[in-house]
Amino acid sequence: MDIYVVKQGDTIDLIASYYNMEAQQIIYANQLVPPYPLAIGQSLLIPDEREVSYKPPARINGYAYPFISPWVLEQTLPYLTELSVFSYGFTPEGVLIPPVLPVDFMITASYRNRTLPILTLTPFGEDGQFNNMLIHRVVQSETAVDALVSNLAEIMEEKGYAGVDVDFEYILAEDRDAFTGFVAKLTQRMHEIGRQVSVALAPKQSREQKGLLYEGKDYGGLGAAADYVLLMTYEWGYTYGPPMAVAPIFQVRKVLDYAVTEIPVDKIRLGIPNYGYDWQLPFEKGVTKAVTIGNVEAVQIAIENNAEILFDERAMSPYFHYTKNGAEHEVWFEDVRSMQAKFELIKEYGLNGAGYWQIMRLFRANWLLLDSLFTVVKTDG
Repeated sequence: MDIYVVKQGDTIDLIASYYNMEAQQIIYANQLVPPYPLAIGQSLLIPDEREVSYKPPARINGYAYPFISPWVLEQTLPYLTELSVFSYGFTPEGVLIPPVLPVDFMITASYRNRTLPILTLTPFGEDGQFNNMLIHRVVQSETAVDALVSNLAEIMEEKGYAGVDVDFEYILAEDRDAFTGFVAKLTQRMHEIGRQVSVALAPKQSREQKGLLYEGKDYGGLGAAADYVLLMTYEWGYTYGPPMAVAPIFQVRKVLDYAVTEIPVDKIRLGIPNYGYDWQLPFEKGVTKAVTIGNVEAVQIAIENNAEILFDERAMSPYFHYTKNGAEHEVWFEDVRSMQAKFELIKEYGLNGAGYWQIMRLFRANWLLLDSLFTVVKTDG
């Protein structure tokens, strides 16, 4: 598929005539809003019906909360091999805590689309944040680990989950080996009942990288223990940080360069963000809080504020500035150009596939582009 970058004076009809196609095809692929105004610098995916001779296989996972729109879920599931239901918690004794909202509709919809439903396990405390003391109490207790593994095996059978995704963050350095041991024991039990295990990894760029996000994650050990790993290659630009790309490609590449020295490439999935951030300027550390926005929404903000979308070639990410109510804003998000750059990394490194955080907002152009480049490996389940 082609990617067209909007220039001054372009209209959707002019672009469609240039490609000798119906405007509605471009409108649908890019989720354009009537009366279809465009932003200078906006990238448009141009649909293409030509057959591709070879598309490398890929496993594609997406995280979703139980409050996802059923329509968005149905639109997205055809492009996923796995849906990670976010999330289940647990007590210090290893007792599972289910999501507050019902999840059965997500499991049913997954199987209807030949997608594997995956239980996401997170150590959230009462404040809804990652709690490393909860991790510590469980992984350092053989009794708690055994109880948690047993409870997970039971819920697999009860709900029909096809596996577990372990998303533990801020693990203490002293719990590194115990956490790896927990994942190994969980994988052994899941294999006994025909299930799989994946684990989310903070984006390390070296074995001895310092910091609470990194020291508790043993890339080599976890890569050996689990069936797959997801590199969380996003959040360089984040809610409380200064304006920058969420997933700058040069930083993502550094993570991959390290990861492939520790983990087989056929176990690695690239984390991809399906969102952007809107910062009000000037940025003040400890005060400024960026607003999370969707990628389609970001383009609408640019259009509404007559902003030109620029593209950072080093980060391979779009961004723009606008002023509203006297305040200047800076926005970084993802478009089909930035997504294509990430897809090319998957091909270049020969990775297993990708995992999206998260699929709560539909970004149709992304899925169409993905579909044109990869054969998504579906299950017969």
